[in-house]
Amino acid sequence: MKTIVGLSAAALLALASSAASAAGAGKGDSDFVMKAAQGGMEEVELGQLATSQAASADVKQFGQRMVTDHGKANDELKSVAQKSGETLPTELSKKQQSDKARLAKLNGADFDKAYMKMMVSDHKEDIAEFEKEAKSGKDADVKAFASKTLPTLKEHLSMAQDVEKRVASGKQ
Repeated sequence: MKTIVGLSAAALLALASSAASAAGAGKGDSDFVMKAAQGGMEEVELGQLATSQAASADVKQFGQRMVTDHGKANDELKSVAQKSGETLPTELSKKQQSDKARLAKLNGADFDKAYMKMMVSDHKEDIAEFEKEAKSGKDADVKAFASKTLPTLKEHLSMAQDVEKRVASGKQ
């Protein structure tokens, strides 16, 4: 009898494990999706801020590109999250809200410098997280999203670095 109960427990554990795997996103994938969703929202909101508060045409153009590209990526991520039954956040984190409020108090050249510095830093972090997910994610859809989005993030970083240099040097 103990053997049958032991085997039954082992069989249930095996079934539960395979069901969890089949269900899609694991904890790491889920964390990535949530962080990517919040990051994408932040890029859109800060990009909108840039289009109205930047002095430099380059910064305004970069901000609009963030609205467009991250808006599109956010829509794709929503679709991925729906497949795995995840509910995405609908507002920025406390830190992101604080960062946005700090930037919102700035205008002109001060805004340009602070925004572009933040965009360089954020995109470096994003690339590292997306590369990690693309390489070692468990959920195929999440992994594919990360892989597909990486080239755009790398392009954004390159653009952000170029604009940041121009803003810092006064060559706009």
